[in-house]
Amino acid sequence: MILKYGTSDPYVKFKIGRKEVFRSKIIHKNLNPVWEEKACVLIDHLREPLYIKVFDYDFGLQDDFMGSAFLDLTQLELNRPTDVTLTLKDPHYPDHDLGIILLSVILTPKEGEPRDVTMLMRKSWKRSSKFQTQSLRLSDQHRKSHLWRGIVSITLIEGRDLKAMDSNGLSDPYVKFRLGHQKYKSKIMPKTLNPQWREQFDFHLYEERGGVMDITAWDKDAGKRDDFIGRCQVDLSSLSREQTHKLELQLEEGEGHLVLLVTLTASATVSISDLSVNSMEDHKEREEILKRYSPLRIFNNIKDVGFLQVKVIRAEGLMAADVTGKSDPFCVVELNNDRLLTHTVYKNLNPEWNKVFTFNIKDIHSVLEVTVYDEDRDRSADFLGRVAIPLLSIQNGEQKAYVLKNKQLTGPTKGVIHLEIDVIFNAVKASLRTLIPKERKYIEEENRLSKQLLLRNFIRTKRCVMVLVNAAYYVNSCFDWDSPPRSLAAFVLFLLVVWNFELYMIPLLLLLLLTWNYFLIISGKDNRQRDTVVEDMLEDEEEEDDRDDKDGEKKGFINKIYAIQEVCVSVQNILDEAASLGERVKNTFNWTVPFLSWLAIIALCVFTAILYFIPLRYIVLVWGINKFTKKLRSPYAIDNNELLDFLSRVPSDVQVVQYQELKPDHSHSPYKRKKNNLG
Repeated sequence: MILKYGTSDPYVKFKIGRKEVFRSKIIHKNLNPVWEEKACVLIDHLREPLYIKVFDYDFGLQDDFMGSAFLDLTQLELNRPTDVTLTLKDPHYPDHDLGIILLSVILTPKEGEPRDVTMLMRKSWKRSSKFQTQSLRLSDQHRKSHLWRGIVSITLIEGRDLKAMDSNGLSDPYVKFRLGHQKYKSKIMPKTLNPQWREQFDFHLYEERGGVMDITAWDKDAGKRDDFIGRCQVDLSSLSREQTHKLELQLEEGEGHLVLLVTLTASATVSISDLSVNSMEDHKEREEILKRYSPLRIFNNIKDVGFLQVKVIRAEGLMAADVTGKSDPFCVVELNNDRLLTHTVYKNLNPEWNKVFTFNIKDIHSVLEVTVYDEDRDRSADFLGRVAIPLLSIQNGEQKAYVLKNKQLTGPTKGVIHLEIDVIFNAVKASLRTLIPKERKYIEEENRLSKQLLLRNFIRTKRCVMVLVNAAYYVNSCFDWDSPPRSLAAFVLFLLVVWNFELYMIPLLLLLLLTWNYFLIISGKDNRQRDTVVEDMLEDEEEEDDRDDKDGEKKGFINKIYAIQEVCVSVQNILDEAASLGERVKNTFNWTVPFLSWLAIIALCVFTAILYFIPLRYIVLVWGINKFTKKLRSPYAIDNNELLDFLSRVPSDVQVVQYQELKPDHSHSPYKRKKNNLG
């Protein structure tokens, strides 16, 4: 039985007791995989069944469970090949049919070679059409780096007359998009059959003709499998380039329509080359790049903000991931949804890649992520370390050794990586892009319930609330005359401000606060301190993540209370958003990102001047006319709030800790040891 929507990258684990005795290779993008693999397994007791689990490999994420089955070894005859068909089930949803797996098994006595149980997986798995899973594979890119030929921009506008899947006659719809290995999942619109998404995202075009994009609509259900609403496809090769197409797509195997805007554009400047081929060192090419992003060309392709060049030179002292005491490292360079890879250097803890990567910058507030993995044939790559570098913190042309961090970017792991990065951008374009919605990463791990994360977000939110509470106490103390001089000064200030108050004084006050903090910083009286509380909480969370990885199969209790877990995750996320908002306001005034603080000063100066010279009624009139006519002027415009879009670029305290650069320990550098030996 072939699944009609989506594909997976399945592999199989075989266990006896709690011990894994064999793991198959991964079959990519296939719902009817054929492994044709043999394995010999030693059996101590036939009473113990062989436990078979099927997973969908997700690179960089937790692999998705796709079904399991037990093989009763006592039912096998000695020395006789037996073809076995096992039905895959989910223990938590025993009524769901997840497909079948076919084995050829021979049970032989332990004589000479250990050949007690031999398993041959032939046409080993067929998948039921009732089950859909998300996956993302980069394994195709482990061997070679793909450079995209173009970009397809997709705007999911709305759904019309979708099928009602819930008992209340409504649905909670969301949409999944897939183009090759790329995936995107829209937000969930609760209780509606005519959802308005207004979401925009980009896919890369790797094929000259464009390929076919699969689209499926789903109804979100808490505590059980999501319901399938319908599917449709878009043949990108039939669409003309450099033109926006409005598509109204009928959902097959369901009801309703989806409305999309699709635009195919030529490829951006993305490349991989050897270190000897360096565009920034070519004087003529560098002049062309500087000219392209000069302040005078602000209206030429507003989305093209800047140019990024990353030299991945080498790494030192990496972790040994193989039993031989070596690793097979390769490097993944990511900027938002753009991802490029180096080649693999085999059996080496001090690899030299000497590669140059170039990217187009769409948002100067993006963070460059460089991750080192160990390549394992037919298995998921092992994580060795990662660094996250905000583009605005980069010093051009400086070769630096970055200490590799753990997955959560909360502490160091073994090894350093040497990078040289150059950033050229148009400051005006970058400022304008700050006021539109931030690009979402469509490769994001779903939030899970974590006791430490919930506690961390609660403490962060409490700290933000306590700032307001303390301010209220301070004002109240002035009313109570706890300190007569302070209360007298506050009383006089209150009379002066209220008597002379004008609306322009509000942005003026914020402007003065920003300016005051700036002069404190440049005078050396910076009172900003490292947030050790957040650092400690992140370390505790990392320890909990490590325990979760080790006890990944002991989560039955949480799975049984899935609905409660979803509520807790929602609370956890709301606390995170509330705390992050307060921290971002604070970090704006603390000059954590000077570019954004200067942008805030310019905006406040403009607002102060507007409020001073223009009567309020005219300002409200212009605002109202704009709001009422926006949908008439641009029916498919994506709604946004410029202030929230600005704050989304300011890092929260957690992100500040994650982006902190650690100092390398040069005493462990093999290159320094070589110099000392030569000396």
